[in-house]
Amino acid sequence: MAKEFRQIEWDAAVEEDCRQIVRLAVREDLDRMFDWTTVCLVPSDSTAEAAVVTRQQGVVCGLRAAQLALSEMDGRVTWSTSLVDGARIAAGQTLATIAGPARSLLTAERILLNLIGRLSGIATLTQKYVEAVAPTRARIYDTRKTTPGWRRLEKYAVHCGGGRNHRTGLFDAILIKDNHLALGAAGVGTAHLTPADAVRRAREFAHSMGSGQTPSDVIVEVEVDTLVQLEQVLGAGPDLVLVDNMSLDDLRRAVTIRNALAPEIELEASGGVNLQTVGAIAATGVDRISVGALTHSAAGLDVGLDWK
Repeated sequence: MAKEFRQIEWDAAVEEDCRQIVRLAVREDLDRMFDWTTVCLVPSDSTAEAAVVTRQQGVVCGLRAAQLALSEMDGRVTWSTSLVDGARIAAGQTLATIAGPARSLLTAERILLNLIGRLSGIATLTQKYVEAVAPTRARIYDTRKTTPGWRRLEKYAVHCGGGRNHRTGLFDAILIKDNHLALGAAGVGTAHLTPADAVRRAREFAHSMGSGQTPSDVIVEVEVDTLVQLEQVLGAGPDLVLVDNMSLDDLRRAVTIRNALAPEIELEASGGVNLQTVGAIAATGVDRISVGALTHSAAGLDVGLDWK
């Protein structure tokens, strides 16, 4: 089994990112002032209760984020739910109930719904991709094509939708791409740095650094564009090979080559992946499929508040 990237679950790092996002969202809405519409119309001592309701079916995500947002805005607001992030939901289903000072509920409404809608949309789209490749060995992975500041939260949503997380950032893997080959060659005075050469250099670098900086067991992945490059690089011993923008026929050939030369190395397909193509890509026998659309193209799930 090839090495795996760290999978994002709700932890202290995700929670801290969420707090930062909520604080920025509050500043966007209030600009260190007030919700003037609510202040001028709603008595300060009024209380209210509302149900958070989804208008669409899907996979819910963002419940923990929404609860955190409410606690950041007003500790007097109560939150009640029997669901957990990752649960399948039906259209019209109540996700949670909130109650407390009416002014606080009104002020928090849009921030609350934005969090749940955005993250549920990602989880729901991810589930569709996962289901599309279910008859095969392929696993669906996200990418770094995330909303700035939202990366851990969005990757958490992918995880809740049944997908896998690729590297969180540049710090936790070595992923060699074309630009690294071009610029790396200039650094050593050669005309061209091959993917195989780059993998060997990456291995030497990782071992020289040791634990505490770049651990010797860091994942080394390399991108190839041709089957010739693939044959050459397998002998260098990368953990993963990213076969980018290959045709279905070439992907099938790539799997055959890998199986013959280095069956322990996993192949990751990328490029041209959507819900219409992902099933055929998975059927070629690749192990992983990375999909930027999970985070950069997911539509938010329609979620609203029904006031009681």
